[in-house]
Amino acid sequence: MAKPDGADKGSFDLDKFRKLLQLMEKYGVTEANLQKDGESWKVRRGPKQVAVAPEMTSTPSVAAAPVAAAAAPAVAQAPAPPAGITIDAPTVGTFYSSPTPEEPAFVNVGSTVQPDTTICMIEAMKVFNQIPAEKTGRIVEVLVANGDPVEFGQPLFRIEPA
Repeated sequence: MAKPDGADKGSFDLDKFRKLLQLMEKYGVTEANLQKDGESWKVRRGPKQVAVAPEMTSTPSVAAAPVAAAAAPAVAQAPAPPAGITIDAPTVGTFYSSPTPEEPAFVNVGSTVQPDTTICMIEAMKVFNQIPAEKTGRIVEVLVANGDPVEFGQPLFRIEPA
């Protein structure tokens, strides 16, 4: 049977875990490692920093160009990707477009954003994280609806860079 304070040997206290998440938010800490009796947890807030290598492209040979040109009319052209860049979810949770249901959305299509502009909130484990744009531009599309669950890295907004 569980102890009344929730501190079973070998497990983490959920209330202490929530407090840790709140402290990480308050002080801007993005990563914490916890170990206890052989159990280990790694907690990370925000986007994982990933280095992106430039894409390598090969130049087609002159002889291959006529063959590709002959086959091209039979294949329909793929639509061009939408213009602009995306602002992606830095964490998993529930997307909220405004601070409360009664208040207007942080941003709408046509809104101009700066890197420090709050664009939405993502709630995870009863912790509401304000999400900054981290980019400068104009919102051209909102890609998720208020109250939708979002995954890490999921595009939330499409912006036209300034």
